[in-house]
Amino acid sequence: MSSREKHDRMANAIRFLSMDAVEKANSGHPGLPMGAADIATVLYTRFLKYDPANPHWHDRDRFVLSAGHGSMLLYSVLYLSGYEDMTIEEIKNFRQLGSKTAGHPEYGHATGIETTTGPLGQGLANAVGMALAERILNAQFGDGLVDHYTYVLAGDGCLMEGISQEALSLAGHLKLNKLIVFWDDNNISIDGPISLADSTDQRARFAASGWNTLAIDGHDPEAIAGAIEAAKRSDRPTMIAAKTTIGFGSPAKAGTNKVHGSPLGAAEIEATRKALGWEYPPFEIPSDILDAWRLAGLNAAKKRVDWEKRLAETGTEVRAEFERRMRGDLPANFDAVIAEYKKKLAADKPKVATRKSSEMALEVINGIVPETIGGSADLTGSNNTKTSQTSNIAPGDYGHRFVHYGIRELGMAAAMNGMALHGGVIPYSGTFLCFSDYARPAMRLASLMGIRVGFVMTHDSIGLGEDGPTHQPVEHLAALRAIPNHIVFRPADAMEAAECWQLTLENRKTPSTLALTRQNLPAVRTEFVEENLCGYGAYELATADGEAQVTIFATGSEVEIALNARKLLQAAGHPTRVVSVPAFELFDKQSAEYRKALIGNAKVKVAIEAGIRMGWDSFIGTDGIFIGMHGFGASAPIEDLYKHFGITAEAAADAAKARLQA
Repeated sequence: MSSREKHDRMANAIRFLSMDAVEKANSGHPGLPMGAADIATVLYTRFLKYDPANPHWHDRDRFVLSAGHGSMLLYSVLYLSGYEDMTIEEIKNFRQLGSKTAGHPEYGHATGIETTTGPLGQGLANAVGMALAERILNAQFGDGLVDHYTYVLAGDGCLMEGISQEALSLAGHLKLNKLIVFWDDNNISIDGPISLADSTDQRARFAASGWNTLAIDGHDPEAIAGAIEAAKRSDRPTMIAAKTTIGFGSPAKAGTNKVHGSPLGAAEIEATRKALGWEYPPFEIPSDILDAWRLAGLNAAKKRVDWEKRLAETGTEVRAEFERRMRGDLPANFDAVIAEYKKKLAADKPKVATRKSSEMALEVINGIVPETIGGSADLTGSNNTKTSQTSNIAPGDYGHRFVHYGIRELGMAAAMNGMALHGGVIPYSGTFLCFSDYARPAMRLASLMGIRVGFVMTHDSIGLGEDGPTHQPVEHLAALRAIPNHIVFRPADAMEAAECWQLTLENRKTPSTLALTRQNLPAVRTEFVEENLCGYGAYELATADGEAQVTIFATGSEVEIALNARKLLQAAGHPTRVVSVPAFELFDKQSAEYRKALIGNAKVKVAIEAGIRMGWDSFIGTDGIFIGMHGFGASAPIEDLYKHFGITAEAAADAAKARLQA
């Protein structure tokens, strides 16, 4: 059998597994797997550094199927190359409840899936973060331990989504030359030809953003191999425009949108079998072809054995540090250092904005956690995400800890996801809370995947002042709290900020948003308590003098207002307690007894937050008093705004008194 004949049969194994699985599910996208099978075959059998038996090997190459609708391409390759958890039964159960073969690749469902993809362009942006993490760790640990590539298969849709420009321009600027992107250039989307909606010269676009670009026949295995070899010689990231035919092999549907997102149908599958000379029934792979695929997986694994020898020969201290980082463990003295810092805060009682107290906490954390990688979307001076330890990462100079992401909030968030998925680093970076709207799709995927990422969101309310309603977030806290498996922290002072950062780093499987103020806030926690009270999500900050008639719940900058309202109410003879609520999500995880006791039985319950009411009824009930925003903000100095919108201690106290007297 000639090498070309063998290649064709190995690629056809991907094609037929994919079309048969889609047909059985009566749902899916067969066109991409059929069109890109040659690319995947060359990559996995001749270039990719991986080991199906040790799928989490740290120095493996990463493969990201950004065009996640073509998931059967990846599932087929994982089965063929010998990943133990990707069985033929999983292939047959494509898109069925509980299967590892979800409609789009989902991180954690099966080994060999490096990230959750489907929302187009996100995988490409994740890959930028993976490639950056590789370079950062390489600068620290050297070629012997960290030296691998990140490969991407992206479709036309990935390149049309706006996130692609954010991602590719950042990668080009940083000269991430170990990033290789295959563009599945098949000229078809669901609606029809790409020309219906787009006429971009994609190679020129990538080149303008600092990429090396190549163009090949995506069905010619030697052209594919030659392009990968050329990409590996480049000092820039490479985009390979691989001209393919969507649904390759289908006599009636190849090259059309009819094969993009629908099963081929039994008759067309039979015609395709005849056209490609595939004589085997559904889900059956001839033994010689399956053996060839499994041998490719075994051969690729030899590089892992060599790497493990190098790791074993590495000095004990360096090896231990590398392995700790890749496991995701925090340094052993982390909690002790945070406790000492909290003692200092109790003594100093700083009056600073929580964006500043976040920076103060990061100064301590970055000093003892060397794997934190900071950044900002062009707002470094406003977000306070840079500390003395985090000098700038620059093109070709990756041995540092701060990324200037530019004004690319979505690209930034998705790149951070990629960094977290890669492992060995803990990414955090910042923008304004109102711009979480731009980052939210990636924040949602971080939550879906269950990864440790810190989203720093400053200027968290009308308290930012003069920039006005375009920049003043009112619904954003509620919107982010609506994301499952996402913790939204809104600390009230420096002590809470330190505890929120501690929790952010300790929560390995949940991303966090830290919503932080522009304006200065007094210290409301002035006693040292070793326990992390923010870990309860809500806790009693000030008790009532007597049996409470009023309970006031508040977050962030409004905790100060709540404490002042308490003084007014108690002076008027109404015992009042104040509950700080730094994280709704953590409070929801407490026992029913704790939650009931904390909410209490006071006749009047008040919530104060400079945002909308949504979510607060779980604390105050539908008949509780809400002091906050009921629409958009306004442009004015902060002092005027709080009075104008009635978010004051006096307003809260008066409302509580009126209710008590009703």
